Amino acid sequence: MNSLASLDVAGKRVFLRCDLNVPLKNGEITDDGRIRASLPTITNLLDRGASLVIGAHLGRPKGEAKPELSLQPVAERLSELLSQPVDFITQGSAKILLLENLRFNTAETSKEDGERSAFAKDLAKLADVYVGDGFGAVHRKHASVYDLPALLPHAPGNLVQAEVEVLKKLTQSPQRPYGVVLGGAKVSDKIGVISNLLTKVDVMAIGGGMVFTFLAASGKEIGTSLVETDLIPTVKELIATAQSKGVKLVLPTDIVVAPEFKQDSAPTLVSADEIPENQMGLDIGPESAAAFAAEIKKCKTVFWNGPMGVFEFPNFAHGTKVVAQALTEVDGISVVGGGDSAAAVRALGFKDSDFGYISTGGGASLEYLEGKVLPGLQALGL
Repeated sequence: MNSLASLDVAGKRVFLRCDLNVPLKNGEITDDGRIRASLPTITNLLDRGASLVIGAHLGRPKGEAKPELSLQPVAERLSELLSQPVDFITQGSAKILLLENLRFNTAETSKEDGERSAFAKDLAKLADVYVGDGFGAVHRKHASVYDLPALLPHAPGNLVQAEVEVLKKLTQSPQRPYGVVLGGAKVSDKIGVISNLLTKVDVMAIGGGMVFTFLAASGKEIGTSLVETDLIPTVKELIATAQSKGVKLVLPTDIVVAPEFKQDSAPTLVSADEIPENQMGLDIGPESAAAFAAEIKKCKTVFWNGPMGVFEFPNFAHGTKVVAQALTEVDGISVVGGGDSAAAVRALGFKDSDFGYISTGGGASLEYLEGKVLPGLQALGL
């Protein structure tokens, strides 16, 4: 396998595939964590005499050039962080060129091998070597992720290498006890990873919007809370699997509810057994948060993906904050996975350095933990 250190880049133009898929609000970047995570590989290559053509995506424009999904704000922020100019779209005199959102071209995400291959050949003309450092996209069979590396001498970047090493620690002989905390809106996004991790972990705690499908599967009333009714039979099977494998499945015992999904909605604390029919759960309660934290602190390895509630609303951020705090106190490795979780810990005042590792991977990390083969890693020989 080629490594970044062994790749000859001096005096060469490197096509660097980054993950710069940052959240934007009114054209402003609200969390630059993914840009910062790309800096070590960028500076490594520049220090070794390379010039860069950076390719990345933002959102899901589906082949349309949507101004609100332009990478222009990313180019500006990258220039600030590097304290040097970054050309955008058109090559100027800078050593760094950031291309426009690759997904503005339908061929980037095409399911037709020929279309992707033709686009990859066009991209290959821009550089001498390829470095893949966009871990958040390695689960996609996209032109810049899967097809392009085959056309140039290639290696994984520092971020991809670090992500793979951390994920190996979570899947191959993790230190025990091994705990997983899962949240976020939908069970459907995490069925695969739950199924696979139930064969590996000692304890699994479930919060966020997805917990209401678990509570419904356990026969509880959930009011107007988010639920995926079609998955209740599947969730019942998961609960049974946890019991048969001896995995401690921790569900909330109290819930913070409100009449509407609004920032100023009046919060009420209720038992998980007594959610009123006209209320929706928007956070785990303090008793549950304390129980989750206690389980986390017993573990030597913890993986957390997905907030415990609507952390963007102060009234419903407590559960997520308590879980985040517990992860900072783990005597072992704590991994925060997923864009929402990473954004949550930063929004709640934590520093990246408070945790063992903050993954940029999102869906890619989850698919790795499901045991799937990821096309972008395959293309890099990982």
